[in-house]
Parts: sequence; C-alpha cells; structure tokens
Amino acid sequence: MTSRATEGISALELARRAVQLARRAGAHQCDAIVVTGSESTVTVRLGEIEKLIEAGSIGLGLRVIQHGRTAICATSDLAPAALERFAEETVELAGISAPDEFAGLPDPSLYGRPGDAAPLGLYDERIEALTADEKISLARACEAAALAADPRITNTDGATLSTRVGEVALANSLGFEGSYPATSISLAAEAIADDAEGKKRPGYWFSAERSLSRLGDPEEVGRIAARRAVDQLGARKPATTRVPVVFEPMMAVSLLAHLAACATGDALYRGATFLAGREGQPLASPLVTIVDDPLLPGRFGTRPFDGEGVATRRNILVESGTFRGFLFDCYTARRLGRASTGSAVRGLESAPAPSSSNLVLQPGALAPAALLRDTPRGLYVTALMGAGFNPATGDYSRGAAGFWIEDGQLAYPVTEVNISGNLADMLAGIDAVADDLAWFGAAAAPTIRIREMTVSGT
Repeated sequence: MTSRATEGISALELARRAVQLARRAGAHQCDAIVVTGSESTVTVRLGEIEKLIEAGSIGLGLRVIQHGRTAICATSDLAPAALERFAEETVELAGISAPDEFAGLPDPSLYGRPGDAAPLGLYDERIEALTADEKISLARACEAAALAADPRITNTDGATLSTRVGEVALANSLGFEGSYPATSISLAAEAIADDAEGKKRPGYWFSAERSLSRLGDPEEVGRIAARRAVDQLGARKPATTRVPVVFEPMMAVSLLAHLAACATGDALYRGATFLAGREGQPLASPLVTIVDDPLLPGRFGTRPFDGEGVATRRNILVESGTFRGFLFDCYTARRLGRASTGSAVRGLESAPAPSSSNLVLQPGALAPAALLRDTPRGLYVTALMGAGFNPATGDYSRGAAGFWIEDGQLAYPVTEVNISGNLADMLAGIDAVADDLAWFGAAAAPTIRIREMTVSGT
C-alpha cells in the first residue's frame, strides 16, 4: 500500500503536501484528496478456490481553482519530484480551462471537525486481522451451506468474500484538514437450481458491512441464496393486469436509489428530475418518511465530513409524504442560491457532486405476514431487471420476478413480467409499510405495498 517514497508518511500529510505544492505553483484555491486501501477478494466455487486477490493502492486527486477556472488531476506517483511536477501541471491546466463563476472551495464556516470520526464506527480492527485462511473458510462455509440447503441446488456461481482496509484524507488551501480510517467486508453467494424444463434458476444473496460482527452469518447467506433459487422453480407468466405490487426490502431499496438520484442539486439545475418545483408539497403516501443520514454509526455511507470537507448532517428527503428538499454540494448550492447539505462525494479524478449517504425508508408498525394477508391478489417482487427509469419524468418500467399473491398468500413463482408506472404515482400509492427494516449496503427499507401497478406478461 506504500512505496519507498511514501513510507512513513500519512495520507493526511500527503494531501497537505500536495496543497502546499499547488499553492507554491500559483494556485489560488486548491484541495487534495488521498485514498489508501488494502483489498482482498476470495471466491470459492464447488469447494475450490477460484480466485484469491490481495492488493494495495494509494492515489491522490488534486483540484485547482484559478478564479473560476478548474482542473482536476490524479496520480499514484507520489515521489517528491513527481508530486511537485504533478502540482505544477495541474495549475497550468486550470489556467487554460473555461471559467465558471460558481466554482470554489466551501466557506470555512461549513467545515466538519476532523475529530468527529472516532465515534462513527468506521473501522474494525478484526477485519484487518483476518487471515487468508479465515477468509477462505468463511467463503467455503457460505457456498457449502447453499449446496446442502436443498437437493435441487445443482450448481453455484460461487461465494465471494471481499474486505477493504483504508483511509481517506482531505486538505485544502483554506485551512481544512481531516482524515478517517474505514473498513468494509462483504459476502455474496449465488446458487443455481434446474427446473423441469432445464432452465437455470439463480438465487443471489449478500451481506455487506463495515464491521465483522455485523456481517451476516455465512451459512445463512448461503441458505438464503439457495432458497431464492429454489423458490423460482416452476415460475410462470401471469396475464397482463393491474394489481397491488409488494416490494420485499431489497427491492424497496432500489426505489430509494431512483428517488435519491432525482433528489440532488445536480439533477435540479440540469432540469433532469421530476421533483423540480415539488419542495414542500405532498409527493408520497403519508406512510412514507425517507431520511439520508451520514452520521449513523458503522454504516456504509457514514462519514464525518463530505467530499469537500463540509460537516455532514442528517437530511430529510420525504417527511410523512411531503418532499422536503434536495441534496446539495457547494457548487450546485451556489448555482441555485441554496446552501450545501454536506452531501458532496468525489473520486480522485472527478469533481465533487451531491449524492446520498445512508438512505433509509423508515419502517412502519405492520408485520410483513399481516401485510401479505391483507393483499388478496397481486405481485410480490423479489428481483428486478433492466434500467427502465426516466429521472426527468419519473416513468418507471422494469422486468421483474417473484411470486403471485392469491388470497393473501404466495401462490406460485412468476418470472418474465414487467411492472410499470410513474415513481411519483408509486410513492403516492404506497398503502402499507411493514416493520422489517433491512440494510443492503448504504440503504435500508422495509417491505412496502403499492396500491396498484400495471403487471405485464412478457
């Protein structure tokens, strides 16, 4: 993860040094982000190790702003002479770029406090201490459980365990300096069953967390993947109709992702969101509250400051059905006469842009079984395919699979169907929210039911 040139130098010191060099080269404003990481991936298939990767990386991204002219460059060559040339070249590029009156660093009054990272649970030393043999053992246990779960499981696409141990550091020319360590671990499995027609029915499941203690039990991950494959045996197509549609938690999370992409300042100023002009107005059912919270301890999207150094905060997108507002970084806030919501994310080679952190659709008080019993007929969605969503209009059309509901029970599996509607109508049509909140990476949702959608056999 380090070279001879960077050995013994912290990520924050590297970011600080890049800022100093850019200022020396004539930068008016600048910031630098350094991301380090030690990553591992092991895939086991049919009991054998199919892939075992251990890798380390370190990269630095530098943004220079010369009176509205911006250049962003990245490098992994951090030797002193190379870093000095890199800073000088980035300043030169900024000088020939097109000016933008809204470009600039955040006001220092918005900065987060670097010491705020400690209580957020971003680092787990047990992940760093895992040996290669222990990682292989976890992946093997997961796949073995999938294969043993049901005799109709005839194959797998393997089980994969991935870990990452890293650090993020940010410094700028207006005095912000901050860094935080971060770990992550994920385990995924895909089981395969053969139906009577010889079709392969895959079932997938995963768990992804920042700490080892929160990771799903490996054998349970494998068993769920197997069950989801077997559940699709004998799947058929329903006739085209309009019925209630129930989204299991993982599928409800996909709706959150669509909404979050529309609820950014970037989408707003580009005119690419159906949410324009709807702030403070009813959008969803009164049962719906959606919160973006980067301060939840130990979650994937948790961070003490955003990609520009602005202090992060809890933002309510939808409150009891009312759309409360958009997520902004400093650039989109300036363009639209708003204030940053501490929502900037960035890569080494990209400009900061607003995005969600930990997105949560708040649970209701209804048990999932009760929700199902209260649905005489409809579709229960467990898989979605395709990318049929238009953020500018909210029009929604995606392939789906799951179960047909009859008399309040899951009657038989269905596949090759299409569900369509408009996201605004879908949110307004949510008439039941269960209490089974489940996390999938940086988003969480419970089971929800939409009063009516078009379900088409394809």
